[in-house]
Amino acid sequence: MDTENRPVLTGLLALVGVAVVIGLLGGLAVMVGVKAAGIGDDPGTSSGGGAPATFNLPRPTDTGTPTPTPTDDTGTPAETDSASPSPAQGITLTTPQQSVGAMQQIVLTGTYQSGEGAILQVQRNEGGTWTDFPVTMSVGGGTFSTYVLTGRTGENVFRVIDTDTQATSNEVTVTVG
Repeated sequence: MDTENRPVLTGLLALVGVAVVIGLLGGLAVMVGVKAAGIGDDPGTSSGGGAPATFNLPRPTDTGTPTPTPTDDTGTPAETDSASPSPAQGITLTTPQQSVGAMQQIVLTGTYQSGEGAILQVQRNEGGTWTDFPVTMSVGGGTFSTYVLTGRTGENVFRVIDTDTQATSNEVTVTVG
């Protein structure tokens, strides 16, 4: 084949040849780098020796933590309705705001000492019915914190509820608008 009369074909063949050589050299460099870094080695055959790493998650056990008994102002045990948990079960909710504009952050913070790791659902009182607000948070170190946004003007009454035990917090009221 006469390549002097076909310069475009000659250029393409040279380009393909260079690309193949660069690809082979790049692949070889990656293989050497992976081998040197020990990526993909079987942990049982690594030069570090010893047993391979494992992850064992312990099974949950009941710690037997008692639920505090609610009391009235005199320290006498208060009558409670077991169907609806009360704020005396340990969830305290606070907010630094008394009023905010529409769609401004309403900060909700609090404590739940016996609820480490619990998931709390924010609820809003809508016409006497508690409705889940689309916000949840977890308890860490006995505390929790989140914020909500609402455009519903007027008084908004919020609380949080433990999604597992159904324990509820006290109510906080924020005027929006």
